[in-house]
Amino acid sequence: MERSTRNKKGTNKLPIIIIGVIIVLVAGFFGVRAYQASQVKKQAEETVQTFVKSLQKGNYQEMTKNLNADSIKSNGYTKKQVAEKYQSIFSGISASNIKMKDLKVDKEGDDYHFSYELSVNTGFGQLKNQKYSGTLADGGKEINWKPNLIFPGMSGKDKINYSVDPATRGEILDRSGQGLAINGTVYQAGIVPKNLGTGEDRTAKIDAIAKSLDITAKDVETALAQGWVQDDFFVPLKTTAEAPAETPDGLEVKETTGRTYPLKEAAAQLIGYVGKVTAEDLKKNNDLASDSLIGRSGLEMALDKQLRGKDGGSLAITDSKGNEKKVLQKIEKKDGENVKLTIDSRAQQIAYNGLNGQAGSSVVMAPKTGDLLVAASSPSFDPNKMTNGISQTDYDAYSNDSNQPFMSRFATGYAPGSTFKTITAAIGLDAGTLNPNEELAINGLKWQKDSSWGSYQVTRVSEVSPVNLRTALVYSDNIYMAQETLKMGEKTFRAGLNKFIFGKDLDLPIAMEKAQISSKDSFDSEILLADTGYGQGQLLLNPIQQITAYSVFPNKGTMVYPKLIADKETKNEKDVVKASSAETITNDMQAVVSDENGTAHSLAALNIPLAAKTGTAEIKQKQDEKGQENSFLYAFDSEKQNYSVVEFLENKPEGTSATELSKDLLTYLNQTYQ
Repeated sequence: MERSTRNKKGTNKLPIIIIGVIIVLVAGFFGVRAYQASQVKKQAEETVQTFVKSLQKGNYQEMTKNLNADSIKSNGYTKKQVAEKYQSIFSGISASNIKMKDLKVDKEGDDYHFSYELSVNTGFGQLKNQKYSGTLADGGKEINWKPNLIFPGMSGKDKINYSVDPATRGEILDRSGQGLAINGTVYQAGIVPKNLGTGEDRTAKIDAIAKSLDITAKDVETALAQGWVQDDFFVPLKTTAEAPAETPDGLEVKETTGRTYPLKEAAAQLIGYVGKVTAEDLKKNNDLASDSLIGRSGLEMALDKQLRGKDGGSLAITDSKGNEKKVLQKIEKKDGENVKLTIDSRAQQIAYNGLNGQAGSSVVMAPKTGDLLVAASSPSFDPNKMTNGISQTDYDAYSNDSNQPFMSRFATGYAPGSTFKTITAAIGLDAGTLNPNEELAINGLKWQKDSSWGSYQVTRVSEVSPVNLRTALVYSDNIYMAQETLKMGEKTFRAGLNKFIFGKDLDLPIAMEKAQISSKDSFDSEILLADTGYGQGQLLLNPIQQITAYSVFPNKGTMVYPKLIADKETKNEKDVVKASSAETITNDMQAVVSDENGTAHSLAALNIPLAAKTGTAEIKQKQDEKGQENSFLYAFDSEKQNYSVVEFLENKPEGTSATELSKDLLTYLNQTYQ
């Protein structure tokens, strides 16, 4: 009886086991199907991504490997024709920076459908949100191709009509409207392939053309290998501001409009130059067009958005007969704006010539208005070459020059040397610690406060005693100024300096570091305090900052900020020093010129009413060694205060100085700004 009961229970369990096995089998079947589906979807996504990546790289032939051959044939094309069509269209519209987003792959019935969006930069800006869709074949390994995968809306033998209306770049003009960066005539040298011939004749012509343009035969072959080139097309090789001296057989030269710089080297660092947009530029700025020129340095770069404008044009799908079907992109042209500067072209050229190729700079400012009349730096480079195609030889000559011709010396910080004694003296006069009539007994050419200074001593050039303020400025006495700075003390001195431009932005479209009193908030030593008082120590001011700080003297205590854009408002700060202090310093600066012992007495021969202060900043490692000497001159029109000059000569050669280089410039300014 018991055994019979057990058998019945075992029999009852059998259906449950069978049901469990069926469930497992069904689940396994659907699991396998789901896995297979996920693998096909993954394959489909990879196929579309590979297709788009080939498009992004411009590998059009490679791209066709992902396309289903039957679908191409059914649309009336071959794989080769599809690759050529992409090549023609995407090269023609200067396509770049192609980006894909929102890729989706879904199964609908037995088919796998995909969709994605593309954005692409064309020759006149970014074309956004182009929505693509299609189907896949062979388990997601191939795309069923249709013309709408070139651009949505295309079908059959449709074409793309692309027309560009380029914006005119705004010009940079001087205060009189003369061009500093203009759209002038340039010369485009190039070749028409069919005129090169074949075989050895072709090779010889290419070699001669390359030599005449200072490029390589490989450069010529690369230009000829571009996808758009055809036998009867003109292929540009090089653009220059001047017509090539030689035109060997096969070379053609066409006049066209391009960016030119009439002052050439004389204003190169200030004005800068333009260059073609790169792929990196397009990634950073979607407003850029693929064929644009953008500023690469100087004001061309700082004012690029204002100058560049925006190209216009249209991108449309047309049928095989040229009838417009769909406009993909239409942009209205907006020309760039002209920018008028305060610069005087003639003065700029004279200032640059005066530097005579030596390392240095000239800055001229109208003290009352802040107008920068000159900002010249030497040595320099030709921006026409940089814009229109510089040879490797010329570029190497610039980049290997130890005097750094690309450097903007008018915007580079230096210790100002003894020209800065004017500021120190004015602060002392304001504080009442400096009595201009008090005479200090100073003996010898070296001095130190006491033995706590160790071996360090302040030195001066002329042994004269006693010394008052005027004598100190006429002879440029470091010891007098060091003693007066110590008497003033760091707190008073820094409080006076903080009224000037230290740590402040001058609001100019010129890249520069802010002026510095010292590398820390405190001098930490009396030696550094004393050195700063006569313009050395850790002081750093560029020539533009110097001429701004010194503007308190022609303006009777008001500091006028510089401006470079003509229609900007003049900014100033009143009572930076007392008017009486500024007048005292100005009178003494006139003596620096008129007194036969004055360090700027050579300027007296010009018969121009000038107030001036010279300066030499010595850069050396040890106390008694001979170091690099930077020479400065600050001078202004003491009669009408219509112009001021900072002349700077870096590592001055023996027998010359900033003062000597300034004479032609001062003569012109006196004749012109009365």
